[in-house]
Amino acid sequence: MVQGTFARFASQRGGNALFALAHSRPSVAAGLLKPANITRHYGTPRRSSAAVPRKLPLAFALDIDGVLLRGPDVLPSAMSAIRILEGNNPYKTKIPYILLTNGGGMSEEARVEKLSKQLGCNLDISQYIQAHTVMKQFVCKYKNKHVLVLGGKRDVLRHLAEDYGFRYVHTTLDVLAWNPAVWPFHQLTEPENATTRRTEFSRTPIAAIFVFHDPRNWALDVQVLCDVIQSGGIIGGPYINLKDHKPVDLIFCNPDLLWRSDFPNSRLGQGAFKEAFQGVFKALTGNEYPYVQLGKPTKVTYDYAKAVLEQLGGGAKKTNSIDKPPRMYMIGDNPESDIAGANAAGWNSILVKTGVWDPERGPPTHPPTHIADDVKAAVLWAIENVQGR
Repeated sequence: MVQGTFARFASQRGGNALFALAHSRPSVAAGLLKPANITRHYGTPRRSSAAVPRKLPLAFALDIDGVLLRGPDVLPSAMSAIRILEGNNPYKTKIPYILLTNGGGMSEEARVEKLSKQLGCNLDISQYIQAHTVMKQFVCKYKNKHVLVLGGKRDVLRHLAEDYGFRYVHTTLDVLAWNPAVWPFHQLTEPENATTRRTEFSRTPIAAIFVFHDPRNWALDVQVLCDVIQSGGIIGGPYINLKDHKPVDLIFCNPDLLWRSDFPNSRLGQGAFKEAFQGVFKALTGNEYPYVQLGKPTKVTYDYAKAVLEQLGGGAKKTNSIDKPPRMYMIGDNPESDIAGANAAGWNSILVKTGVWDPERGPPTHPPTHIADDVKAAVLWAIENVQGR
């Protein structure tokens, strides 16, 4: 009866019902905290899940690029899918969901405000996890140390890192302003120069490098990365024997080799920058450099997402005094990140055909639980599937 009701609902609306923390050092990855309590939001305050007529035993994590958006454009099924999750379904209940993306480059507040307007909904700030959101869990370790942040436009990510709680944040543009000979093939523009902070890097020990987002100047950033690491944190200092010294910590927030924009073919992502850096570093030293990887598909990111979903109301549901955990569904377009991570976390994974994965190029490298035409079809299938448990 439930399945029949949902099938009619889907039909009436045109619905189609159809790896761990790699290369990490334990000392850096250990001691992660759970997300802070959820308090901030945009738009109208959301009613608690206790106020809805019925609670379905499932929760969703949705990728953004290639699932809800393509470049600046909202995909046709995105708003319908969000409305279903917000309560426009046969059960008249809101279903816990988050947006889980390997994107970034701006504050969570700014992106949530923009996404709320694009998708026609009032997203809570807690419903949005981007690649570098998880970096909040590293503040205690590096709060009073000098760190270098890569990626994004000018010094936007410096300010974001400071908002997270890091106190001494530098950029590669700061390094170039300190000594233009670091990379003589790029002269700072006036807008770039205006965002720099004068620092004497020959006396400033860099303890860690955070690649928050896709670097804009790969050549400059690879050069500075190599300088910082090979000199043990003192830029311009003599190169050291890395085996005899504590290494500078290196954290990448997004492993995606490719991502989907409004260009016909997928674009190189932060994962490609990581490969470029490691290629150069190995050519210089004979070895790749150890690093911590965050973002999908890592366990750290999926554990963080699960904790957020549980706080949003997707935790265990009691039935006859027995805890009945909800089914977690990841809807994504990239088998290497969305599907691989969900499978490793024990979630259900739904691969959509609107993004990175192209069915004409063969089966996905990581088999999903289900393949759907788009995000709306994925949501409808998951709800009908969980009712059939």
